[in-house]
Amino acid sequence: MGCRAVDGFEARYGEMPEVLARAPGRVNIIGEHTDYNDGFVLPMAIDRFVWVAARGTPGRRVSVYSMNFGEAAGFDLDRFSRGGSGWGEYVKGVVWAFREAGYDLVGWKGVVRGNVPVGAGLSSSAALELAVARIFAYLSGIPWEPVEMAKLCQRAENQWVGTRCGIMDQLVSAAGVAGHALLIDTRDLSLEPVPLPPGTTLVVLDTGTRRNLAGSAYNERRSQCEAAARFFGVPALRDVTLGEFLAKGAGMGGPFWQRARHVITENARTLDAADAMRRGDAKALGRLMSESHRSLRDDFEVSSRELDAVVECAMARPECYGARMTGAGFGGCAIALVRSDSVDEFIPSVSSCYAEMIGISLKAYPCVPSGGATILPVAGKI
Repeated sequence: MGCRAVDGFEARYGEMPEVLARAPGRVNIIGEHTDYNDGFVLPMAIDRFVWVAARGTPGRRVSVYSMNFGEAAGFDLDRFSRGGSGWGEYVKGVVWAFREAGYDLVGWKGVVRGNVPVGAGLSSSAALELAVARIFAYLSGIPWEPVEMAKLCQRAENQWVGTRCGIMDQLVSAAGVAGHALLIDTRDLSLEPVPLPPGTTLVVLDTGTRRNLAGSAYNERRSQCEAAARFFGVPALRDVTLGEFLAKGAGMGGPFWQRARHVITENARTLDAADAMRRGDAKALGRLMSESHRSLRDDFEVSSRELDAVVECAMARPECYGARMTGAGFGGCAIALVRSDSVDEFIPSVSSCYAEMIGISLKAYPCVPSGGATILPVAGKI
């Protein structure tokens, strides 16, 4: 895909790019809807990427072509405005966030290509944002600080695109460590790389269903969590212990009790999962993943018929330690922790089960933990 972005640039502009940036998508092993509650998350950058091949230009214009969508987006760095909900708005959002932070940017032309499925809960938007940010930083002479860049890209998605996401997606795309997941404390943004248990592989199970976060119940769930935090008189649900929740939480009305219970118990599961990974305990990690799915299904109510079906199919297999939906929900992907020596048996069996239950095809692929956003050499088209 990286070489295709270079080839695409050469075909479109008649010259070679001077820089190639790559940023990964991610799966979240556990810790869902906890990041915007100042909690703990445990994502893993994956070997699915967005590449941007680019060359600086003397003017103040940014011109980008998406090979995936067959569309071009262009605007002037000094005069641009919101113009819809397509992929180009993420590019504009990054520019806006950089400008708001006081950075002086230069113009460029580029080509984007990616193999992170769009709308599948694997953070294709964060991968695009970080790849674009990498290009701007390289061409504009801005030092690359992964945490700072992740904050800027989160701000772009929150305030320009309109999705009130937490920091997790952008941070793991910026700072991922090859061979490891990242335990992230989203309050202080401290990072700890933790490895998968030996002999295990994370398999992504793409249900073939999609959702639009900005137009979904995602923002509603966040507002409900904020209301629950106000009920307890704390800055965020991360500050409520399980004991305090059980003693006082019954006073909340509506769905707020369920939302709070998910976040509070999910934070505990995430810390326990990181500990299981440090010990190499695949069974404990799998059990926690399965508990997380039940909580997301029943308390946070962000699962779907398709996600529940594929998790059920995965859990019926003896080589599967645990499975859960991943991402914000309402469609997209689940993940399964599987014995590495049985992945080739697991995938066709789960695919057959899912097709029988739902009537549509499943896309399944094992994932390798990847490093974060980086600059790659153009020579050799790596």
